Amino acid sequence: MSRIGKKLIPIPAKVNVTIDDHLVTIKGPKGELTQVVHSDVAVKQEDANIKIERSSDERQHRALHGLTRALIANMVAGVSTGFKKTLIVEGVGYSGEVRGKDLVMKLGYSHDVVVNPPPNISFEVEGRNPTIIHVNGIDKQVVGQVAANIRELRPPEPYKGKGIRYSDERIRRKAGKTGK
Repeated sequence: MSRIGKKLIPIPAKVNVTIDDHLVTIKGPKGELTQVVHSDVAVKQEDANIKIERSSDERQHRALHGLTRALIANMVAGVSTGFKKTLIVEGVGYSGEVRGKDLVMKLGYSHDVVVNPPPNISFEVEGRNPTIIHVNGIDKQVVGQVAANIRELRPPEPYKGKGIRYSDERIRRKAGKTGK
């Protein structure tokens, strides 16, 4: 039995779950998310918990069991509390600011880079420190992808550490030509 798949998903008080055949819809204070579930996996609501069951013990069904449970647990967490990724911009003159809903970044190019957020995603820049950027949203996959796209605009380089990195990322520094 899958260790992840057999865990029950607790439903918080302000979250509503609707299971219609293979479509799971979760509504909460922050928004609404839907997920189509594979036909070999059954999703059931028992009291204040969601239970995931698989049809057999085949390898693919075991994998789908854990995957489905993780996706639905992320949906419940997203609509109740939300997700946040933090990026740090390092470099002389590098910074970011929010204009309307867009994120405008100065990254050493001859022009400013404008990032338009997809639906249900918002940006925050810390007031006194314009080098710390927060990407907020209810869908964990979209938050991670938007943060990865922003990091891709100027990835960190290994000699001076300039660029955009995640807050929990460590950049391995290389010695230059003189540092043997």
